[in-house]
Amino acid sequence: MNIQASEPYHYHVMRRAIELIDAGGTDLTLEQLATRMDMSPAHFQRLFSAWVGVSPKRYQQYLTLGHAKALLADQFTTLAAADEAGLSGTGRLHDLFLRWEAMSPGEFARRGAGLKISYGWFDSPFGDVLAMGTTKGLCGLGFTGECGRDAAMEDLRSRWPEAKYVENPEAIRSWVEASFSGAGETALHMIGAPFQIKVWEALLNVPSGHVTTYSEIAQAIGHPRAVRAVGTAVGRNPVSFLIPCHRALRKSGGLGGYHWGLPVKRAILAWESARAEA
Repeated sequence: MNIQASEPYHYHVMRRAIELIDAGGTDLTLEQLATRMDMSPAHFQRLFSAWVGVSPKRYQQYLTLGHAKALLADQFTTLAAADEAGLSGTGRLHDLFLRWEAMSPGEFARRGAGLKISYGWFDSPFGDVLAMGTTKGLCGLGFTGECGRDAAMEDLRSRWPEAKYVENPEAIRSWVEASFSGAGETALHMIGAPFQIKVWEALLNVPSGHVTTYSEIAQAIGHPRAVRAVGTAVGRNPVSFLIPCHRALRKSGGLGGYHWGLPVKRAILAWESARAEA
């Protein structure tokens, strides 16, 4: 089986597993879970191993709501003590070399006027994704599984309403494929207000498999009392996954919100945790 080509299918299997677990299926055996998925146990086990590298039973543990609290206890990243090298213009994300450039406040105020943005639809480990980019790098990644393609397109375009949009997936394909393979090089063009850029920079310092809190981000950017504003900026992150807003949790260990749907956030956190273990 071609793993990369079948990744969206794998995600839909995970999405169904989340629904079963939410309905009280945390104690389902491999055979019972496979039956609910209309698959043989062997095929179901093979899909999990191909997608994430751990057993379905272990993955079930990662998908439970208690996993977020366990992450905070064991994999919490103190951003104030994090290596600042990632904010100098280059950073590491898995084995991916990530370059980024932020739009100036004046350019942002023009709401994208004079900007050409290429877009396309791509497969990802978490289902269908809408990607957008300029000549400088990716400026938008939105998962469509919970909201649909039309809503994702309207959402991202509303952020830069004066820009010119051209469907040209080949212009950004290499960046998108590098983003989800975790190898190669990609570039980001971060388009946001100055406060938002600071929050997104801080998120880039949270390693895969680790989490932080909204209050910790507020401390790291020098605005310790702006926790609510930080939460809003996290939610407005236009480049999901690469700027890892899914790694920001409430201080209580709750997942908080996620712009593209909490099932996607939980799947990404579980996927990263399992990959780290594997």
